[in-house]
Amino acid sequence: MDIGIPIEIKSGENRVSCAPSGVRHLVAAGHRVIVESGAGNGSGFSDDKYRRAGAIVTTSPEKVWKSDLVVKVKEPLAQEYCYFREELMLFTFLHLAREPELTLQLLESGVTAIAYETVQESGRLPLLSPMSEIAGKMSVLMGAYYLGRHHGGAGKLLGGVPGVLPGKVTILGGGSAGMHAAKEAAGLGADVTILEVDQEKMRFLESALPPQVHTLYSTEQHIEDQLETADLLIGAVLVPGALAPKLVTRSMLRHMKKGAVLVDIAVDQGGCVESCRPTTHADPIFVEEGIVHYCVANMPAAYPQTSTEALTGVTLPYIRRIADFGLESAMVMMPGLSMGLNIWRGTITHEALAKSLGKPYHENPFA
Repeated sequence: MDIGIPIEIKSGENRVSCAPSGVRHLVAAGHRVIVESGAGNGSGFSDDKYRRAGAIVTTSPEKVWKSDLVVKVKEPLAQEYCYFREELMLFTFLHLAREPELTLQLLESGVTAIAYETVQESGRLPLLSPMSEIAGKMSVLMGAYYLGRHHGGAGKLLGGVPGVLPGKVTILGGGSAGMHAAKEAAGLGADVTILEVDQEKMRFLESALPPQVHTLYSTEQHIEDQLETADLLIGAVLVPGALAPKLVTRSMLRHMKKGAVLVDIAVDQGGCVESCRPTTHADPIFVEEGIVHYCVANMPAAYPQTSTEALTGVTLPYIRRIADFGLESAMVMMPGLSMGLNIWRGTITHEALAKSLGKPYHENPFA
């Protein structure tokens, strides 16, 4: 099978969908990998490394997109829609619930679209997890940075010092991103509260995380109470395939201390805070209601070497299975992969996505 790896053209996106080590594995299995020249530069992988791994390196994006399977990191942008065609299989992060125009283009062109973020295995999201972990850790680093007075924040040091209380971090959601955010914040010495609705998950978090991390059942009242004292608010809520629920309204945000920082990891699914809008690494923050908002939609791109290696490690078994046996057989052999099928033969095959966009849902034939 021909597998294409294009350059990521999203603003600030330095990751590449497959490291040279992954390419070597696919080529050794008898597949042809076509890499767009410069695709790995942002992650520290030169064209020569890809050539040595057995890839065909080309300066033509058309040649890359003519592959049977195109593997990306982020969703295609408008200038890439011209490459869509009925025979194309696209495997990438899609987050279509907030991308109605992209969804329409995929439906009309007949592309088969498989989303990393909805592939499931035993209730887990194995392809999203490493990026969630990186974003969770980053949310605390970015939050601590922008709490600095010269960056627009209140001037609060999260860890405090002897004789001064540490900062308060409130995290909405105790999944992979929320857990790793809590671990990072606790490591800095902050006082951390995770709001969650799953009792079993809260029990796990209490046992797995340091003692200064507390869990609280997530209700509107509890969120409002936490907002009044939070120095850093982290949105880490996820409903696979669907828009994130708006847990914090603009009016609720007004109860926060001026100069507090909000990091909404859920921005790529629409955000869980009403005032959130996507930003870029080049222009990452804005201030509303006196609160510094950091809402970068591709946070892990700031650390592309780590992110690319992590992403390659989890996606490679799925790519190999699709390449070896074809998509339909691969989905039968790996049922979790079938959960990633968002669009198939001009129809939406993911129920949560269809509901979010108000479009007809067609049952996934492989689920």
